[in-house]
Amino acid sequence: MQLSSPSASATAEAPGNDLSITFEDVQLAFEQNKVLRGVSFQLRRGETKVLLGIAGAGKSTILKLALGLVKPDSGRISVLGEEVSSMEEEDLFALRRRVGMVFQESALFDSLTVEENVSYRLREEHAPEDEIKRRVVEALRFVELEHTLEKFPSELSGGMRRRVAIARAIVNEPEVILYDSPTGGLDPITSTRIIELVVKQRDFYKTSALLVTHRLQDAFTLASSYFDPKANEMRPVTKDNPKNTNTSFMIMRDGKVIFDGNATELACTNDEYIREFIS
Repeated sequence: MQLSSPSASATAEAPGNDLSITFEDVQLAFEQNKVLRGVSFQLRRGETKVLLGIAGAGKSTILKLALGLVKPDSGRISVLGEEVSSMEEEDLFALRRRVGMVFQESALFDSLTVEENVSYRLREEHAPEDEIKRRVVEALRFVELEHTLEKFPSELSGGMRRRVAIARAIVNEPEVILYDSPTGGLDPITSTRIIELVVKQRDFYKTSALLVTHRLQDAFTLASSYFDPKANEMRPVTKDNPKNTNTSFMIMRDGKVIFDGNATELACTNDEYIREFIS
């Protein structure tokens, strides 16, 4: 499959700013339950940061905060140079057009065809019809599902629905993608295929991403693989063929960040909890 070149909007960086997302001492509690306890981190442009931790650690909450769906009790959140933590809902709509979201359960509209699902946001933005058709086909071709245009979600497997969700997230060429457990509930083979698409999106379009996962295999695959556009497949990083995969890890525990670094730093950690977690 021949990939088209990324558009300028998909690759341009804000002048003097190489950060896509910044959290500064963010705290959040629901009644007496403290969900985040002073979370700080940065996501660079083109970087994929994998969020790890046991259930309830606060990983998915970070994605909701980045989208402005939840407001922090204190702290500062910036997305693509905009301070989300203080934005009005009307301004958030404009920012969300620059951010793609892949939900764990795909969240497709059952009554709409695949084509209608993928084109939904473009139609909301009143894009020209010929442009909508081109971009929908291009997005579905990227996830190798261009033959499913007229199908309904109920006619697709779980893995195919997840791939359609990725197509819907990338159709408007976002600058950041948020993945909420994109391989959750899928078998190992299908999960690997989904991660291959994440790698392809990262390496070809240089899209920044936060990815929540419960599968350590997802994280290690992202850190040790790259997309080869000539072969149109994922290849392993080796000593003879070193590649910067622009992937980092962030591990959370009890609402706090206990690790934020690359694969080498993770492998060298002396923290007993982290070593047990990644084993």
